[in-house]
Amino acid sequence: MDNLIIYDSVFGNTRQIAEIIKKAIASQGDTNCLQVKDVKLEQLQDLKILIVGSPTRKFSPTGAIKKFLKKIPADNLANVKVAAFDTRISPEEIGSGFLSFLVKIFGYAAKPIARKLQKKGGDLVIEPQGFIVTGTKGPLKEGEIERATKWAKEILVKN
Repeated sequence: MDNLIIYDSVFGNTRQIAEIIKKAIASQGDTNCLQVKDVKLEQLQDLKILIVGSPTRKFSPTGAIKKFLKKIPADNLANVKVAAFDTRISPEEIGSGFLSFLVKIFGYAAKPIARKLQKKGGDLVIEPQGFIVTGTKGPLKEGEIERATKWAKEILVKN
């Protein structure tokens, strides 16, 4: 396999973004999109591109994504182009000043995913990206599908 998108999803929005990314990069080799619970570490062998996404839960990736990233052996992602994304509620929709303050301090899921991928040897080819959902359960905010497609195509340019 050339390209792999791994995701976790709670309400289906992150899965939707992962499928959009798959469609956008599928022309560049054998591409698969798997929920993290269905991924085996051996599937990380011989990859060109690995993209990992998670909904933001309590300012970080889901437990399943964290656990998976932790299990990747050191330097296992050497020579692999990596990228990370999350789904999140926009700061404007949070509504609580205190919660907005916490988001500014602790952030979202994409950056910690990207850091972990880099620690495992991956070559981060694009800044981590967040895609906006309206409300806790979604749906995706208007325009996010197009933004996800554009972001994924930028990964190909940098590959």
